[in-house]
Amino acid sequence: MNLGYGLRLEQNQKLIMTPELRQAIKILQLSSLELTEYVNQAILENPLIEFKEEEPAQSQEKKEPEIDWSEYMREMRDVPDRSRFKEVKPEVTFENMVTKGISLHEHLLSQIGVLPLNSRNNKIAYYLIGNIDSTGYLAVTLEQCQKDLQVTKEETEIVLDLIHSLDPPGVGARNLRECLLIQLNQRGIHNPDLHKIIDKHLINIGAGRLNRVAQDMNLPISKVQELADIIKNLNPKPGASFGGSDSIRYIVPDVTVERIDGEYVILVNDNHTPRLTINKTYSSILNNRGKTDDVTKNFVENKLNQAVWLIRSIEQRRSTIYQVTETLVKMQREFFDCGIKKLKPMTLKQIAEQISVHESTVSRATSNKYIQTPHGIFEFKFFFTSGFNTKRGDCASSESIKKLMQEIVQAEDARKPLSDQKIANLMKEKGINIARRTVTKYREELNIPNTGQRRRY
Repeated sequence: MNLGYGLRLEQNQKLIMTPELRQAIKILQLSSLELTEYVNQAILENPLIEFKEEEPAQSQEKKEPEIDWSEYMREMRDVPDRSRFKEVKPEVTFENMVTKGISLHEHLLSQIGVLPLNSRNNKIAYYLIGNIDSTGYLAVTLEQCQKDLQVTKEETEIVLDLIHSLDPPGVGARNLRECLLIQLNQRGIHNPDLHKIIDKHLINIGAGRLNRVAQDMNLPISKVQELADIIKNLNPKPGASFGGSDSIRYIVPDVTVERIDGEYVILVNDNHTPRLTINKTYSSILNNRGKTDDVTKNFVENKLNQAVWLIRSIEQRRSTIYQVTETLVKMQREFFDCGIKKLKPMTLKQIAEQISVHESTVSRATSNKYIQTPHGIFEFKFFFTSGFNTKRGDCASSESIKKLMQEIVQAEDARKPLSDQKIANLMKEKGINIARRTVTKYREELNIPNTGQRRRY
């Protein structure tokens, strides 16, 4: 093998990710609320960006003397901080206040005052409530409580019984059996058969094996059905309905599609995003080159380029989202006219080809974004689904098939519920070729119980 040195020219193409391009990509995949936060932060960091507000017509008779900002910047250039600027704090109003949901612990502690507790028992109550988990169950043993607080078993049990009387019913239980029995007691239901079912047959009730329960308890199956309905109306997780501030989540649609006079109008939601413009006072510094030193000029030029690119990126985001939505409406016209049952299979690539962009651009434009339609609010990814061939030669989306499954189950005879195979056969009669295992998969995704659990007696 001969080794040597040599010169060779090669021509190739490379995609260089400039900071501006990275910013444009990031802005495209932000939701409307995330974009608002991003823009507000950019305004704080770049003095050349400001809110664009419509100024009312004012008389030109009086004009305030203009400030020589170029001279001002020369004086302030070496100041390391903003301590000389007076911070203007926004007015405190109800609109600026954010509500949060009350937590389970807060709800329980607010009820302690009505309990007949002395200082010693009050300490036990705080300890036990502090060890109730998010589902409402006691996550510590009474023995541990006695050891930690140096109290007696009798004192601990008395306080725990008082906690069991609090709202929500069933809170503070140590297991599912105790949780259900507490709720029955608070409802004033004292039925030995119910207690026996809870003690021995909860698994059978959950699996829909009512015949086995009826045989074991020597009861008519209709009576077992009645008792099972009572149990199913109880709450196995009494604390699950509570949460703190993290549990509150509001969906603000990024796009709204409205039907007006038979046509669909697309509105990109940018109401919460401030309108931006370039601060003319700062930008005018560049026109006074004779009066502006190089350091000031370079600072303003850099911030000006950042501001212009940000404004362009936001406008490009709005345009791209609009084009994607417009193409989606055209391809899914039957969905917008009739609803989920008419949803067609669609891919990101199909949208990308229609608007002549890369598939990744469509993915970013629809990522974590919601669209409000005449049939409700949906995440954009809801429209990108696989499908099944029909006898008509077209395709039905997985979401439309799920909707059809729900309608079939809702219309079935509860005394003779349909098996997954029978549901698949009914769909084939409607022209949709679907396997039984796929029906089972979709049924589980929709949280539809199996045949035994749906049967009524």
